[in-house]
Amino acid sequence: MKENVPKKRLVCYYTNWSQYRPKEGKYVPEDIDPFLCTHIIFSFGWMKANKLTSFDSTDETLNNKKGNYERVVELKKKNPNLKILLAVGGWSFGTERFRTMASTRYNRQVFIFSALDYLRQRNFDGLDIDWEFPKGSDDKKNFVDLLKELRIAFESEAIEKSLPRLLLSVAVSAGVETIKGVTLISSILCLMIFMVNGNRKPDIMLHYMHYQRKLNGEYGVKMWEKLGAPKDKLIVGLATYGRSFTLSSTGNNGFNAPTSGGGKAGEYTRESGFLAFYEICEMLKNGAKYIWDDEQKVPYAIQGDQWIGFDDERSIREKLGWIIDNSYGGAMVWTVDMDDFKGSCAGKKYPLIGIMAEELLGRPKEKSKLDSIIQKAMMADP
Repeated sequence: MKENVPKKRLVCYYTNWSQYRPKEGKYVPEDIDPFLCTHIIFSFGWMKANKLTSFDSTDETLNNKKGNYERVVELKKKNPNLKILLAVGGWSFGTERFRTMASTRYNRQVFIFSALDYLRQRNFDGLDIDWEFPKGSDDKKNFVDLLKELRIAFESEAIEKSLPRLLLSVAVSAGVETIKGVTLISSILCLMIFMVNGNRKPDIMLHYMHYQRKLNGEYGVKMWEKLGAPKDKLIVGLATYGRSFTLSSTGNNGFNAPTSGGGKAGEYTRESGFLAFYEICEMLKNGAKYIWDDEQKVPYAIQGDQWIGFDDERSIREKLGWIIDNSYGGAMVWTVDMDDFKGSCAGKKYPLIGIMAEELLGRPKEKSKLDSIIQKAMMADP
């Protein structure tokens, strides 16, 4: 371990649907390195009748067959310092369930007391609230009330039962509408600033714009900071996936080039406009051209009419340097299952998250093959 490395958090999301990816993309709890991250957030739980419940039939332990919850929590046997939280919400969860649950104190209390029992029975260390996103003044007020009541309940339960207090994590956007009520309540604020671009715009915008443009990661984090968020709670979002687009013309492939839509679905992730890093790495090995944008400090790749914005070792180090220089609490990564977790392309497991662990936690450095792959890809003819 490096000496004099300040203690940071490295919060890694794990998705329970990654078990259904085909062939080499299949990811199961035993693939998680228990020493890679400080926190694992299991995504996602669900909500039914305002109560916390499971999302997938494989999550719970049934008929003596271990479920995903138990298999992930068992990682703490190897690393007792690892914290494992359960997330509820997410993009596909929608807003209506949260809106209904948070709309009255009674509904909130039903959820909170169900969550206390649910988390303790399954040995989770906390809860991650991922409401995407509260809209309007009522939602925002109720969101803050929910967090306040969760925090009070977690503290009271810990004192009453002489247990470590359950952690409360909140996944938030770069927006600042609910900041005043959120910052002092939660244990962890996971800033989803990698979502500010996506493939929602018709023209290319570099994946996770960080430096120059107003609607970018730095702007979002600084706004939270200026409005009172404690720096050590701000966990800055990083990504192990890329956003892809189909170019309208292969002759016009730079920043803000016109596109006809999302890129082709990957073999394993199977979603248009979205590729795991291990899929991007294979593209670079097989003829895609690598280009570094020095203004934004990020790479992109071109292969035919496909344009992919992503992060690599170099851009991750740039972002981590900024996180450390500004004394933020650490990094959050979406997701642990989209890095090159087998090392089949990069030559080492978890090349991107491994760099995060090196810089934030002092993990010993380990070389990968990415430099040689990128050097070759820089010379490719797209």
